[in-house]
Amino acid sequence: MDYEVEFSPESVEDLKSIVSYIAADNPTRADSFGNQLVDRALESRIMPRKGRVVPEFGNTTIRELIEGNYRIVYRIRDTDARIDILRVWHAAQGTPKV
Repeated sequence: MDYEVEFSPESVEDLKSIVSYIAADNPTRADSFGNQLVDRALESRIMPRKGRVVPEFGNTTIRELIEGNYRIVYRIRDTDARIDILRVWHAAQGTPKV
């Protein structure tokens, strides 16, 4: 059974910021990369534990998928078969607040 995936308001803002930043130099790439990040995040619905546990948090329900230099941080909610995409973060920005 696939999990339902929900993007937090913070993760949506993160994605908008990333796409806007890239669009300043390459609008076509910005759209395709934004879609690439969303597609990568959606992979968590099939295999929720595919991502590694975020080392900074040490909580087995908070994991991340890596896409290029970006960290897609999500929480697994087994009780209602849901994945919450918490943040989409450039690795150079350090640890995102969740």
